[in-house]
Amino acid sequence: MIVRARGQNLTYSIVHDLGTAIVTGKYGERNPFPVEADLCKQYNASRSVLREAVKMLTAKGLLGARPRQGTWVQPEEHWNLLDQDVLSWLLERKFSPALLIEFTEIRLAVEPGAAALAAEVSTPAAKNEVRLALERMFAAERGDGDPLESDIAFHVAVLRASGNRFYSQLRELTATALRFSIRTTNRYKGVRLASVADHKKISDAIMAGNPKAAHEAMRKLIQEVLDLIRSGEAGRIMSGLPRKKTWRAARD
Repeated sequence: MIVRARGQNLTYSIVHDLGTAIVTGKYGERNPFPVEADLCKQYNASRSVLREAVKMLTAKGLLGARPRQGTWVQPEEHWNLLDQDVLSWLLERKFSPALLIEFTEIRLAVEPGAAALAAEVSTPAAKNEVRLALERMFAAERGDGDPLESDIAFHVAVLRASGNRFYSQLRELTATALRFSIRTTNRYKGVRLASVADHKKISDAIMAGNPKAAHEAMRKLIQEVLDLIRSGEAGRIMSGLPRKKTWRAARD
């Protein structure tokens, strides 16, 4: 693949291409990572551009490099899964129900707490952001907007409304993984875990300043997603197999 972009765009194009190749297993013990000269030729790039790309991939934990020893692909346990790019490449290019389960487990541990905190401390401006995100979801349900993006906007708004800088730092990670998770569970008509009504319960609790209700509403919403994935339904969806009949499907 020859990337024709120039400057910083070329660097990021190389990072994306090599990052995707690494997480999908193109390079490893049987197929070592290419030497610098070959990569420069492949991408029609200068050594400085290529070295910057390798430096970025090394910072993400995907590559290791030492003078006179060359560059190699690091074992997966070294990869920075909290890096937005790494998670995106994994979810988009190397689907794994196990990875989706692990991410959803993190959501279950984090987002109910963020919702509870938002109910306690959120400012009027932060509450308004949550309210506007919910309105976007209602509009999307009517066909006026993107359901996926409005759903993501709601969860990001709740994280921000917590007023906690650590929760807020998770917004890009959450948005990246949610973009894949929601698209996966909603791939076939009839799979509607993330209803607007479920999100409204969270919003109502935050607006009312009820931490316990906000925590429980968010917990139930995410737990339902986790139960679906653990049941193996997400794997069937991604494989194109017909859905199993469930109580939720029957209710919808």
